[in-house]
Formats: sequence, C-alpha cells, structure tokens
Amino acid sequence: MSNHYAGHLRVRVCGICRQGQKILVIRHTNIMGSYHLWSPPGGGLQYGENIKDCLVREFREETGLEVKPGRFLFLQEFLQEPLHAIELFFEVEVIGGALKIGSDPELAIDKQLIKKVTYKSLMELQQDKNSQIHVIFKNLIDLDDLYIPQHRFL
Repeated sequence: MSNHYAGHLRVRVCGICRQGQKILVIRHTNIMGSYHLWSPPGGGLQYGENIKDCLVREFREETGLEVKPGRFLFLQEFLQEPLHAIELFFEVEVIGGALKIGSDPELAIDKQLIKKVTYKSLMELQQDKNSQIHVIFKNLIDLDDLYIPQHRFL
C-alpha cells in the first residue's frame, strides 16, 4: 500500500452522476494490482480548497467531464487500517467535456490507479465477480436509494 493514502485521515469529495438507470463509476486498482474497485469519481480535498471546487477538479482529472455540483447527498466514513476517509457525496450534472480515462496528478504516470471509466447499472456492479464495489453500492436495491438522506458508516 502506498504511504500516500495510509496513516492519516483523508477528506474525500465524490459525485453521483447518473445517466438513466446507470451511474458513472471508475475502476481503480490497488498499488500491487491485486484487486479492482468500482467507485464513483472523487478524491481528496486539498487544504484551502472549496469542497465544490474539489469535486469539479476531481471529475475533470479522473473522467474528463466538466460538472456542476448539486445538492449534498450523504456522508460515508471508511475506516480499515491503514486507511481512514470521510467521504462527502454530492449530486452532479455533466455540463461539458468528454468521457475518458483520467489520471491522478499526485501519482507518477507508471503508478496510475484508474483503469476504466464508464456508466454501469447497479446490477452490473453487484454481479461483477472480478472486482469489488464501493460500500455504498452493497446493500442498494435501486440507484434512487442513493438520494435518501442518511449517514453511512463502515
């Protein structure tokens, strides 16, 4: 595991971007390439950065899309040593750009973790036996459930 993310609290800002019954997700791999994870676009809030500016920046970097942040949806806490993150999820609307596999400017070109960017249905995510899915997708019955206000803790 990279020391870049381990051993300290990270505040992440993430977006829920829908196209009908599909949601925009990114397939990440870990540093060792031993597993893959489907999760919504998003990333770390930088000191002095506005939350909504962070969301716009992360979408541009990871997906090539320009988005307009909408309402706050929910908070998710992830705590599994050595990682600890507070994730803030917002609704987003695509206003420009073109979907592409982006990159993380904090990582070297040969250490990039983003492997695929696409829209998937909840069923496609939950039936993918070759990848893990973000905890927010695990107990959903419908993607519309993401819009029900609640705090999610793991």
